[in-house]
Amino acid sequence: MDADVLKGACHCGRVKFEVRTAVEPAMRCNCSLCRRKGALMTPPFPVDDLKILDGEEALALYEFNTRVAKHYFCKHCGIYTFHQTRTDPRFWRVNIGCLEGVDPYTLSASVADGASSSVVEDA
Repeated sequence: MDADVLKGACHCGRVKFEVRTAVEPAMRCNCSLCRRKGALMTPPFPVDDLKILDGEEALALYEFNTRVAKHYFCKHCGIYTFHQTRTDPRFWRVNIGCLEGVDPYTLSASVADGASSSVVEDA
C-alpha cells in the first residue's frame, strides 16, 4: 500500500495529527509495553512525515528500558498515539487504531520480537 496522508486523533480528540504512511504491513510487538497496550502499528516512517495539528501540550512521554524509543500518549484519555522506534530512532510508527477511516481489524499483522531486544529483565 502506498503512503497516504491520513488524519488521526486520540480518543478524546485533544491530540490531532496527520501522517504520511502506509498502513501495511502492519506490526505488533511482543515487548512488555506493546504486549500490554495491544496496539497495531504502521510501518516505520520518517518523523518529518508526522505533523501534530493540535494538542501537542496534551501529549505525555513514556520511556523505559534503554530509553531510546519515545512512546507518546494523550495525558487526558490515555490513548497511545505514536512512538519513535528503538531499532532506528530516525523513524516513527503510529497506532493504526487512531487513524480515521482505517479499520485495524481488517489488517493482518506480523509480530516483532521486541521482548528479545530488552536489556532489562522483564522489560
